[in-house]
Amino acid sequence: MTTERKFADAESLAPAIREVFGTDRRIAAVDRLLNGTKKGVYRVTLDDATSTIVYVWNADEDYWAGLLPDGHDDPSDPFAHASGIDFFEGATRRLEAVGVRSPRLLLADRSRNLYPADIAVAEDIRGGTLEALLERDPQAGQRTLTQLADMLPRMHTHRGPAFGRVAWIDGGGASPDMTCEQAYLERSLVNIATAVPRDTRAAAGEAMLEEKLRTLHAALEPRAEHGVVHGELCAEHTLVGPDGEPVLIDIEGLMYTDIEVEHCWMRMRFGPHYEALRNPDLDPQRMQYYQYVMHLDLVGGPLRIAEGDFPDRQWMLDIADFHLQKSLAYEA
Repeated sequence: MTTERKFADAESLAPAIREVFGTDRRIAAVDRLLNGTKKGVYRVTLDDATSTIVYVWNADEDYWAGLLPDGHDDPSDPFAHASGIDFFEGATRRLEAVGVRSPRLLLADRSRNLYPADIAVAEDIRGGTLEALLERDPQAGQRTLTQLADMLPRMHTHRGPAFGRVAWIDGGGASPDMTCEQAYLERSLVNIATAVPRDTRAAAGEAMLEEKLRTLHAALEPRAEHGVVHGELCAEHTLVGPDGEPVLIDIEGLMYTDIEVEHCWMRMRFGPHYEALRNPDLDPQRMQYYQYVMHLDLVGGPLRIAEGDFPDRQWMLDIADFHLQKSLAYEA
């Protein structure tokens, strides 16, 4: 996207805020939270000092626009671009049904009458992230981490009807005509192909990277059961609720898939705190496979978005560099 991006402000958000809170409160401030790449996230503070979160989905808010392959917007594809009000609303409903806390949804509007894009208004959780709490007050952070460990089985032991995005499958959509592990293999091959023309090390190691992937995939035993998986669950994507409870955000990517996917990601992102979340009953071969898949995903994705106008391009390139080194050194 080469034109200047237009973001929301108090004037443009006023109709949606009136729809939710009535006419007796006014917007005092609008702050765009800068950690997203797919949607706009705004904290709207009202004149009574309360606040709410507004999500906006349009091309101006999506730094992936124009950088993804054909078919990225196919909702039946488990790895379609996980952005949109349907993904958000479907994931919110599923988490609520299995007893997992996420911000309470106050409004989901697709009419374009309240704002010229799909928009949602949700509860504002002001306790900060679990990541910040663990640094600021490790004892309190451990209590929230323990609650998160107790919460995970509600997601992971819930048996999904089929492999795929929760919003798509729960809405009656059909699962792709391939196994879960095969779908991840195909995605990883795309990530290797993405890296090859963009990095000489990937080009030189292409055959080796693909051979490792196929070797790890071939070692897996068939499995038909899938749990509810966040996909990017980490201390940064866990807010701390009013009673110290964990509250999950960035939930659009919610999937019915192998729970080892979740644990590979959490093991990377929680670091030493992962021990509190560890599940001793995971399949070690799947853990080895999905860890490699995850490294490849963190090569291909950042390299793609770095070709757009994402504000911190070098950060994305550094992520790709780190995980390419991990991929090349990975032992299958």
